[in-house]
Order: sequence, then C-alpha cells, then structure tokens
Amino acid sequence: MSIVVITADIVQLEVDAIVNAANPTLLGGGGVDGAIHRAAGPRLLAACRALPETSPGMRCPTGEVRITPGFDLPARWVIHTVGPVWQDGSHGEPGLLAHCYRASIALAAAHRLHSIAFPAISCGVYGFPAERAAAVAVAALREALLHHADLQVQLCGFDVRMSAILQHALDTHEHG
Repeated sequence: MSIVVITADIVQLEVDAIVNAANPTLLGGGGVDGAIHRAAGPRLLAACRALPETSPGMRCPTGEVRITPGFDLPARWVIHTVGPVWQDGSHGEPGLLAHCYRASIALAAAHRLHSIAFPAISCGVYGFPAERAAAVAVAALREALLHHADLQVQLCGFDVRMSAILQHALDTHEHG
C-alpha cells in the first residue's frame, strides 16, 4: 500500500484519476471543483449534467461518488465526491468524510485504476478543520487500501501548509 503526500496543482497530475471535492449538483463551483472544471474543459460539465439526479438538482449526495472521464486533464478520470459541510463535528461529518475516501478507492478499484490523487476534501469552503480532516482521510485510506493494496494514492496539498498537515497525519497514523 502506498500513500504519499505532495504539494501540487491537482489538475496537472498524470494519474489514472483525480478526486474532485464537488458539490451535490456536480456542475462546478469554487476551489478545487472550479479548477478541475476549468482545466477539464466544457465536456466535463456536459458529462456531469448527463448523470442522473437523485433528487431535483442533486447528482451526488454527501459521501457518495460518481466518475466521469477527465477530458482535457492529464488524468484519465475524475472521481467526484461530496464531502460534508462542517457544523461542529457532532452531525456525522467525520463518518461522511471517511466514506468519501473509502468510496473513491472502491470506485477506482472497480475501474481497475492504478493511481489516484486526492485533494483535502471539505477543507476549503466546507470548513472542515484541516487537522481533523487529514486524520480522517489517512485512517480511511489505510483501511480501504487493505483491500486494494496495489493502488497508488497521492494526497495532494494545494499549498505547503496543507501538505504539512497531511504529512503529519500520515506520519502519526504510521507510528500511532
């Protein structure tokens, strides 16, 4: 099992799939979601619009995943997942966040992918405290990779600070 932390622009990574920290509409937004939509080009929006709605305007409920081609991205696929909006930690946020990571790994494995890169899901406008989110991410990924040990995982920090938080969680989980 391989998990590495990198500092990079996720839209530039040459991996089988990148994970999009999306909103439930899957029609683009701010942060990494907007960056992925811009870099992938208009066909990504069309592919997302073509996904069935689970309820009016919602294509991907919190904690679930969907997959589309990567179009103009170096990554062949985009796995879209909707992280929880942080309230106070007592509304199931850690469990929902963990499910985003586990479900993304399961979907990647089902598509026989070999490499996947994750942003810090829910750490932007959704307000999940970065240290707590990183610990949840590492624990969920380690658990999921027990069943998919051949999958190469990159945790992609958008800046040095986020990468340091992710690396600390990875180091703590390894030695904890």
